[in-house]
Amino acid sequence: MRQSLVMELRTFYPPIEPYDSGLLDVGEGNQIYWEVCGNPDGKPAVMLHGGPGGGCTPDHRRQFDPQAYRIVLFDQRNCGRSTPHAVDPNVSLESNTTWHLVADIERLREHLGIDDWLVFGGSWGSALALSYAQAHPERVGALVLRGIFMLRPFEVYWFYQEGASLMFPDAYEEYVSVIPEDERDDLVEAFAVRLASSDPEERVRAARAWSQWEATALTLRPRPELVEHFGETDYAVAFARIENHYMRHHGFLEPEQLLENVDRIRHIPAVIVQGRYDVCTPPATAWDLHRAWPEAEFHMVEDAGHAYDEPGILHRLIEATDRFAR
Repeated sequence: MRQSLVMELRTFYPPIEPYDSGLLDVGEGNQIYWEVCGNPDGKPAVMLHGGPGGGCTPDHRRQFDPQAYRIVLFDQRNCGRSTPHAVDPNVSLESNTTWHLVADIERLREHLGIDDWLVFGGSWGSALALSYAQAHPERVGALVLRGIFMLRPFEVYWFYQEGASLMFPDAYEEYVSVIPEDERDDLVEAFAVRLASSDPEERVRAARAWSQWEATALTLRPRPELVEHFGETDYAVAFARIENHYMRHHGFLEPEQLLENVDRIRHIPAVIVQGRYDVCTPPATAWDLHRAWPEAEFHMVEDAGHAYDEPGILHRLIEATDRFAR
């Protein structure tokens, strides 16, 4: 269904601070940072951030009614406040895969004594939410998914090789400038080599190019401050390393795995929200999920790109969390 052109758009709930937080040992030397805010007796919900490698932000808490929800957030392995951090080139990402993260979500649920919860994921978080729900459907009471990404080969190719490049040729030129012309036939692999370089200047240069390319395409209208943030050294290095690791392996998923396993979650109430002009995760992917799962409520939001805080997208997300709270 299409968003009406005349409506009062919902926006963020007021800022809120966690009432509990900690580091959870998830094995292989990893600890994930977690926090809980809102109502301790409220409906449990877990927010899965994007990237991979993006980490949680204070605004992520504000997509839920704090009076109605027990809101759980965590930084996925090797990013944000989790340890060890991928900014260190000596930190191996071998034990950072979709299935490690699915196991981490389960361990966190058990640690917090939650029986089942609403699972909320955007961008990469939508792929992780689908993966988790298909592995543990009995633990998912509802799903809210935004900016659908399933890491199929054509989706990775579209953004990191050719496709989005036609929409942002100027930014794309900056992105590929760190890669010699004779290595540009496989940019994901070419960046992997440089992100693993022993030369710190080469690593940082490649990380900034990768991260700022993404930041440029995230929003419908330019946000220079967002591009600048994605270029901050520590953020860029961890983000680019983790994201490139997942893109090289297509999210450790079979090409159509998340679509083919929809029957496992067909019974779960769900809302899918997609920006019409999303360049990072093109609407065709969300449409494929909608066709495979017509029981899920679907919203194609006009006048919106990829970012979760774009007005029409944020409206639909909060509308969904409010409804599931009831």
